[in-house]
Amino acid sequence: MRARARPWRPGFGPGEGSRYISSTPRGARPPPEPIALPQLTSPAFKENAARALADASLQKALSGSRGAFLARRQAAVAALPEFERLREIGRDIKNHTLAHLDFYLEAYAAKVEAAGGTVHWCSTAEDARAAVLEICRRVGARTVTKGKSMISEELGLNEHLEAHGITPVETDLGEYILQLRDEPPSHIIAPAFHLNREDWEASFRASHTDLPRDRVFRERRDILTEARTRLRERFLAADVGITGANFLIAETGSSVIVTNEGNGDLTQTLPRVHIVLASIEKVVPTLEDCCALLRLLARSATGQDFSVYTTFSTGARRAGDLDGPEEYHVVLLDNGRSNMIGTEFQEMLRCIRCGACMNHCPVYGVVGGHAYGWVYPGPMGAVLTPSLVGVDKTGHLPNASTFCGRCEAVCPVKIPLPKMMRHWREREFERHLTPPAARSSLRLWAWFAKRPGAYHAATRMAIGALSLLGRGKGAFRSLPLARGWTKGRDLPAPEPGGTFMARYAKAQRERRV
Repeated sequence: MRARARPWRPGFGPGEGSRYISSTPRGARPPPEPIALPQLTSPAFKENAARALADASLQKALSGSRGAFLARRQAAVAALPEFERLREIGRDIKNHTLAHLDFYLEAYAAKVEAAGGTVHWCSTAEDARAAVLEICRRVGARTVTKGKSMISEELGLNEHLEAHGITPVETDLGEYILQLRDEPPSHIIAPAFHLNREDWEASFRASHTDLPRDRVFRERRDILTEARTRLRERFLAADVGITGANFLIAETGSSVIVTNEGNGDLTQTLPRVHIVLASIEKVVPTLEDCCALLRLLARSATGQDFSVYTTFSTGARRAGDLDGPEEYHVVLLDNGRSNMIGTEFQEMLRCIRCGACMNHCPVYGVVGGHAYGWVYPGPMGAVLTPSLVGVDKTGHLPNASTFCGRCEAVCPVKIPLPKMMRHWREREFERHLTPPAARSSLRLWAWFAKRPGAYHAATRMAIGALSLLGRGKGAFRSLPLARGWTKGRDLPAPEPGGTFMARYAKAQRERRV
């Protein structure tokens, strides 16, 4: 399958050369009605972060959940000696696929159609929403069940369906609770990461008002039982089931989802129609490639060897099948991703959505996902969101990093996230998006950095002055030119002996004597 790979052609879609198009011509679609898109609050990241830091309930949830992810991943990785080699394999699989993306997408689409499915090529979010709505209207759908899908969040799909009289029901437990609360996810694998158990209980009591008010939720199992009872009837009533896809396999035309609750299986087997929402970079060449990536995914995400359910779906129900949908549709979304091909941000498309980068990020760990202001939070969101939405609207995100490097160190496919955040910072500077004071400071720093003599002289003077001012204090709580730094931390006073270079030179002289 790999021998006939061809160069990528960006911007695919109806009317641009592909023979795999939606059944309704673009020109025949009615003009889209105004809908509520996923709210973008990334420009207010600093304000969002300040509110998050002051939110005691959020801080309790973040501190209580994060440690479990870290410990489980560490244990899972330690138990697999070939994990680092597997990371290299995963990286190479994704790089090869991205280098020949058009070939593998067309190979995948051909296999889907051979299995009785339909592929809808969607260049924009508007195209994808229209394709889903078209399918739902054609089959007379009133209720739609949904498995967890970040793509549906990117599309604002729930709001779109509701605006057209179709009721979407989230079936992942965390997503279901967020739907009751009218909140977006704050994490890509644990959508209700920002909530405590008492928040879940309060949401159930507020929404399930027909149940006894004196019922007791002693443990998480009680919440699960109530959710299952409510969702069971929704599964049976749904006309259409919508899932995301962790991977799309070009060799077989299969979509793959991983879950721990089994809701994904019920979503795609009970309704008459199954719709898969997937972005174009989810395709992989072969079953073998997919299995290699699956070995990385669960270990990096939840610390499991494999998720409880790993489900491969290929086409519609065949004669003799005991279950499965009568129709199988794949909505393939570009929405700006092809514009990343061939740029310094292409490596971001290797992402397999494990969430390891945000689990280990010190910034995400204290502000949570909602502070990032759009669908994708954490370090991966700090790179992907500017790529999809524009750095002019999301410029704070690449700056919301300590550059500690943990995100790159734990990424299962070795995405150099800090490097790409630096690239976005460069783009900000080039486009004059950074504040004038910051630009002036960077110019001053660049002037000294290019002149080592002036740099050493300036640092000697600065260290000397700070040593005098900090004598007996140990640290500075506030400095006139560093208030942004000292607002959240103390700046240690310099130790006696001058700069590092001066102390090093002195040590070398003494050694020669």
